[in-house]
Amino acid sequence: MILGIECTAHTFGVSVVNKGKILANIRDMYKTDKGGIIPIEASKHHTEIAEKLYGEALNVAGVKEEKIDAIALSNAPGLAPCLLAGMKFAKEKASGLKIPIVPVNHCIAHLEIGRSLGSKDPVLLYASGANTQIIAYAAGKYRVFGETLDIGVGNFIDKFARYTGLGFPGGPRIEELAKKGKYIELPYSIKGMDVSFSGMQTKLQQLFDQAISLADLAFSLQETAFAMLVESSERAMAHTGKKELVLGGGVACNSRLQEMCKIMCKERGAKFYCPENSLLTDNGAMIAYLGEIMFNSGIKQKAEEVDIRSRERTDDVQVKWRK
Repeated sequence: MILGIECTAHTFGVSVVNKGKILANIRDMYKTDKGGIIPIEASKHHTEIAEKLYGEALNVAGVKEEKIDAIALSNAPGLAPCLLAGMKFAKEKASGLKIPIVPVNHCIAHLEIGRSLGSKDPVLLYASGANTQIIAYAAGKYRVFGETLDIGVGNFIDKFARYTGLGFPGGPRIEELAKKGKYIELPYSIKGMDVSFSGMQTKLQQLFDQAISLADLAFSLQETAFAMLVESSERAMAHTGKKELVLGGGVACNSRLQEMCKIMCKERGAKFYCPENSLLTDNGAMIAYLGEIMFNSGIKQKAEEVDIRSRERTDDVQVKWRK
């Protein structure tokens, strides 16, 4: 029985997983009416909400805390104040229950949750706020075959949404506006399997200042940015010879991105896997799910040994639980 804690950015999540089955997946998200994430405020949110969500998760799972064997903690990568808030809470609980902590890399958890759908050896298109990577397993690590050269696709979308007064998070509002828009050409920046969004962001802001329809800009943003991501993913699949694509990260909730990935996979004769939205956005279930796999492989630490790794890359992690 593994309790998972997600705390890398705006979301604090608590989940309970047993033998690969998600028994509870509770979360609460820090939001703002304007501007983006203020890390210290998000950290306060996590501290204030942690005990309540912990109780809710155990209640929904129908489990007493004495039955928990380990706490899986998203200790990397992320915003340091948010990670510290989660770590403090996890250490308090682990010490009180005299159980170990399993430190989980948030990015890898997005990939591993694809296993719950039957994926075996996929390429992962990881599209979230801070992260945009094309990842696949090779020779003991999850290798990054392509990534953003500047900002994550989610942060790019949110920055444009803030610029236009749509608030945070901007992704769902951009997706809704795009349904009424038509295409305007935007900078398309892809270099091998790497992508870049800063040029498109500047152009979008210039066009908005020229009173171009926000719906048209939203539509064009999605079509251009997602085409870049799908092209990079297809190149990685061709390069690695892998026949599966898994979507991960909050931006993966976008129905247009899912549709474009499905079309690409169908044309390649590849399998496409996309977890439900509750497992795409930041959540404790993916942390607990991978935490259980790692725990069963003997990976655990005493509470006092655990620390945050706010800048840990996906390909820094030795994947000892896979052969």
